[in-house]
Amino acid sequence: MLSVGLTGGIGAGKSEVSRLLVERGAVLIDADRIAREVVAPGTPGLAAVVETFGEEVLAEDGSLDRARLGSIVFADQEKLAALNSIVHPLVGARSKELSEAAPDDAVVVHDVPLLTENGLAPLYDLVVVVDASPDTQLDRLVRLRGMTEEDARARMAAQATREQRRAVADIVIDNDVPLDELTRRVDEVWAELVRRAKEPRPRTGQE
Repeated sequence: MLSVGLTGGIGAGKSEVSRLLVERGAVLIDADRIAREVVAPGTPGLAAVVETFGEEVLAEDGSLDRARLGSIVFADQEKLAALNSIVHPLVGARSKELSEAAPDDAVVVHDVPLLTENGLAPLYDLVVVVDASPDTQLDRLVRLRGMTEEDARARMAAQATREQRRAVADIVIDNDVPLDELTRRVDEVWAELVRRAKEPRPRTGQE
């Protein structure tokens, strides 16, 4: 099994690359999706969040009110750390479980937006970075996601720099290109990942 960390800045096109990799046979483990699942209604994760932050973080239907919780934790580093101490171990455990369930010859792609920022590169056999210029990122965020330019620039500035992401990359996928060129590049990368997955290696997984 080959454990791959996939990351990229906001608006770089990481989701498109992960979709293309899945089409080619990759097993995708999406950290953001798992983070939502572990605090779904009825889960121990949601119960722990409510115990820590109170029932005010619940919506009327009993689900987590993410906007309300966000307004609480992002204004207070201690509360953010408390939330992370609940969610991160649950995400790690679920990610490891999914990874260990994958076939021995699988290419397991961990989609991790903050891989660089959180120093997670050593957890993976190799790291793939989806790279795009700041101008391309800004255009996509404003034109495709409807963000204001100010908000888009602020979101970009809050992340690792382009140089920091490239510094941890084993493979870089340039996404300042049309979709057909991106697809060809993903085909090349996929062939390399499959080749590496066939090499003998100890099983690894996100801790």
